[in-house]
Amino acid sequence: MSQTNAEKFPVYYEHIHTCAQSGARLGRVHTPHGSFMTPAFMPVGTQATVKGMSPDEISGMGAGIILSNTYHLWMRPGSDIVREAGGLHRFMNWNRAILTDSGGFQVFSLAKPKDICEEGVHFKSHIDGSKHMLTPEKSMAIQQDLGSDIIMAFDECTPWPAEHDYAKRSLERTTRWLDRCVKAHGTTDKQALFGIIQGGTYADLRKQSVKEITSFDLPGYAIGGLSVGEPGHLMYEMLEETVPFMPFDKPRYLMGVGTPDYLIEGAIRGIDMFDCVLPTRIGRNGTVLTRNGRLIVRDAKCARDFRPIEENCDCYACKNFSRAYIRHLLKADEMFGLRLCSWHNLRFLLKLMEDVREAIAEDRLLDFREMFFESYGYPKKKEM
Repeated sequence: MSQTNAEKFPVYYEHIHTCAQSGARLGRVHTPHGSFMTPAFMPVGTQATVKGMSPDEISGMGAGIILSNTYHLWMRPGSDIVREAGGLHRFMNWNRAILTDSGGFQVFSLAKPKDICEEGVHFKSHIDGSKHMLTPEKSMAIQQDLGSDIIMAFDECTPWPAEHDYAKRSLERTTRWLDRCVKAHGTTDKQALFGIIQGGTYADLRKQSVKEITSFDLPGYAIGGLSVGEPGHLMYEMLEETVPFMPFDKPRYLMGVGTPDYLIEGAIRGIDMFDCVLPTRIGRNGTVLTRNGRLIVRDAKCARDFRPIEENCDCYACKNFSRAYIRHLLKADEMFGLRLCSWHNLRFLLKLMEDVREAIAEDRLLDFREMFFESYGYPKKKEM
């Protein structure tokens, strides 16, 4: 009798309901540090912290999992220090699930084409210019030091635009690197290794990559190389060419996506997990997300606006402070203003995913999309 995913893997997916209206799925991902409902947005804690927020605050917003960055933690403070501290959970005092990326995206942004070879990638540290090389085996070793629940395979993230031949060579290298990651990672009851599907914006290459990557019996799979500058309709087309060929009984993760439209459209196309730095990045610039679109709190129109950022929002910022007060903090360069903007944005996206899950459970996600898009100011979507 074959083993179930729950018996084989430390992280596994539990399907709960499929939306009759959209085909989106409601589920739960189980990890060694608790479970979280899907579709889920994962706040990004690049350097073992979600910028400006404490772990208790992030937990209180409803986040069941966060993402941390392998490259940055390797460079500083060093994965050996995190290991000696007892792993990332203990180091940053976060007792829920953690996903770490492979470090590949950052390394490729620092490397030149000549620095990329079959063995790995040569690059210089953004901190002190020191020379390093990241390989599949090194990425696995660093992430094992970090002790995250979900670790990502080392892949070659195809840029956009890219020629067909380049994207093909890139995805095939990603497959070979995944084989090396699997061998280096070995069998563990504490960490789940996810493979990454590449292929650029070419349907035939996405189909090739998903077939190759899912041939490895892994606990989950991610879709990489999207939301890297290509038009939104191309991303949706690639999802439609890829997701149907991914295993139904394992989590599906779309990397680097966090705008409300992409979250909703991704969920409709069967994605379970998303991450993005968007909420804290724009929050630090004094911009907030609302159901009526983005609001720049720094603008003069907020100077005497004593309403909350958003009526009926349950976040700490909206329950306690006005736009006028937050604008004052921003103009006075008070860090509390940046924290309040980030706090609201994080809760906004986490609450959006709660609403998406509720809509899936009630078989009305397409209706929810239409209502949300109209309020937010997105162009009306055609029916699927």
